[in-house]
Amino acid sequence: MNRNWKAVLFDMDGTITDTEKIYNHYWNQCAKDLGMTSFTYQDSLDLRSLNHDDSERLLRERHGDTVNYDKLHVLVGESVRKYLQVHPVPLKPGIMDILNECQKLGIRPVVVTATNLAAATERLKSAGLYEHFAEVISAHEAKHGKPHPDPYLLAAERLGLTPAECLAVEDSPNGCMSAINAGMDTIMVPDLTEPDPELKNRLFAVAKSLSDIIPIIEK
Repeated sequence: MNRNWKAVLFDMDGTITDTEKIYNHYWNQCAKDLGMTSFTYQDSLDLRSLNHDDSERLLRERHGDTVNYDKLHVLVGESVRKYLQVHPVPLKPGIMDILNECQKLGIRPVVVTATNLAAATERLKSAGLYEHFAEVISAHEAKHGKPHPDPYLLAAERLGLTPAECLAVEDSPNGCMSAINAGMDTIMVPDLTEPDPELKNRLFAVAKSLSDIIPIIEK
């Protein structure tokens, strides 16, 4: 099974850094702090990797005028940043193993994240990962964020590759759909949720950990 992948495109939060659970905590806490008492754990799950406009639309459809999404989004971002200033950035198991494997095979590792570029760069540097990636691309640089294909299409364009030459690794449904919609083979490494049957049918594979992807890219 030689797919001729020339780059592996990794999501960041929940995929290579174990930070999705931190975001999840602060989405729920900050929503309550802002008086959004009807905000639910499912809401925080559905917001993973979701672009700004669709996030605001989703919350307004569910919670009406109780939503001040811009204020909530800023408060969550600030809360996560402050937390990570005093706590080490937690890494997902196997991240260095797969990065070393990419180097050995001559496959370029790239980050494609829903987080803004400055925050993503800061986080990756703090975690000691930044220098290991050929590119760091934020969905904020694309016309439309995840689950639209734009972030992954932008990544392929920057790398001078076709989508078929790229393997995407994601942890959330919104992120997976972004890569799938871009025409890329996509592996999900579930973090907070497992893929539903419909998504699972569209994935190239589901892996328990980043290390479990190594035999796939070696073939």
